[in-house]
Amino acid sequence: MEDKPVSLHQLFCYALSAQVDLGIGEMILKAKNNRPHDLQWTENIKMVRKVETTPDLFGAPSQAPSTPQFDSLAAHFEAIRDCQLCPLWQTRTKLVYGVGNPHADLIFIGEAPGREEDQQGEPFVGRAGQLFDRILAAMGLSREEVYIANILKCRPPNNRDPVPEEMDKCYPHLQEQIRLLRPKLICALGRVAGQRLLNTNTPLGKLRRIWHDYEGMPMLVTYHPAALLRFPAYKKETWADMQMLKERYDRLEL
Repeated sequence: MEDKPVSLHQLFCYALSAQVDLGIGEMILKAKNNRPHDLQWTENIKMVRKVETTPDLFGAPSQAPSTPQFDSLAAHFEAIRDCQLCPLWQTRTKLVYGVGNPHADLIFIGEAPGREEDQQGEPFVGRAGQLFDRILAAMGLSREEVYIANILKCRPPNNRDPVPEEMDKCYPHLQEQIRLLRPKLICALGRVAGQRLLNTNTPLGKLRRIWHDYEGMPMLVTYHPAALLRFPAYKKETWADMQMLKERYDRLEL
């Protein structure tokens, strides 16, 4: 039985659903011969826009000290491993601190642990983590060469998005990790991480493909690997972001 042509209404419903899920502010579609069922994603569109920050989006900006308060990541982990600053400690199995090279030049930051991460106490170990490992391998990197962390250290119930109150309590832990690592590059994975790090509500689609400044460190924003599992079409755009990242990462050693 032949597939029925996709109506224009159905197409826009699919597009809007993807926007909501990925936090994209806009999608650009093009038609061939003006036939709605031939509409496709526009590719290779490069946009550079100024990101407008929203100082009050997550409450008053935290005044983080410029120097680490701990001697090492290990010491910091021991200090916060029983953290009870927000209600998420009541439902967690393990606090998910971070993993990788403590002297890494590149840190990847996601939004929060999922079910597998909560059980194992390590970020990016589920299906999305396996895809992330393949992305790293394609870049010629491994988990042992980079550092991986999240905005939150505890899993939100049912993998919902973190709420501002949770991020406000947990964000200082990430700030201390970054101060201890002193990375030369940051890559935010997903809308939640990108918006929190940049203190903005700018949609993910407008945060991608440009370099941002995070406290003097270059930062790139791309899709979260979990989004790629739901929307495989975004793998191509993510790989373009990773090529930008790898090209700058390779220049660090020159």
